[in-house]
Amino acid sequence: MPPPPNSPRAFRVVAFILRPPLLAMTKRDWRGVEHMPRDRGFIVASNHMTNIDPLTFAHFLWDNGFTPKILAKASLFKVPVVGKVLLATGQIPVHRNTAAAGESLQSAIAAIDDGACVAVFPEGTLTRDPELWPMVGKTGVARLALTTRAPVIPVAQWGPQNLLGRYKKLLKPIPAKKVSVVAGPPVDLDDLYDRPQDNATLREATERVMAAITTLLEDLRAEQAPTVRYDMRKPNVPRDASAGGDAAPRPEVP
Repeated sequence: MPPPPNSPRAFRVVAFILRPPLLAMTKRDWRGVEHMPRDRGFIVASNHMTNIDPLTFAHFLWDNGFTPKILAKASLFKVPVVGKVLLATGQIPVHRNTAAAGESLQSAIAAIDDGACVAVFPEGTLTRDPELWPMVGKTGVARLALTTRAPVIPVAQWGPQNLLGRYKKLLKPIPAKKVSVVAGPPVDLDDLYDRPQDNATLREATERVMAAITTLLEDLRAEQAPTVRYDMRKPNVPRDASAGGDAAPRPEVP
């Protein structure tokens, strides 16, 4: 399969090295690529269950003709080898709770303006949900989406956790594991573009993105997600609305 047009040489080298083992380790069920625009920059947002799903996410995008610029924790750029690969392939470091935090947003905006596919994990870390459902997202994806007005394509992954469990270090490549990645239509944020980017607006936009991802994942798993999304700030809130608690239920996707 030819590499995406205008892909950096470093990304081609990394893909040349990593793609064969990924092909050998996975049985791929990929759907929904028709929702991704090819004539402009856009945001693609996925759930995050295990440390290997950034690779399966990137594999899905690369083999469908997109060279992703992934927003990744700044600490990863300091890891030997990994950091050099991330820099060489043009990935974007996310500086949290520092004066440099705005630089991450500006880099992502510039990439979208340049026509790039900017990939994000809105949860910001591996989900803490006991059953691996998407948890409450951080508002970075909302800031990026509302500032650029770029399409936000929700993506759900299921199966990478069977290759490498959450917080596990031992890869299980044999036998090959089914990895499903499905993209959905753009999240409708049109009514939020002209509103002030206050906390209420950012939370509303973020939850719409997370709800769209969760709906796709429900279809993949043929299960229903908990009524109340896991929130790292409120880990003891009951997961089911019938059990009480002060967390708001998930809204339906508009």
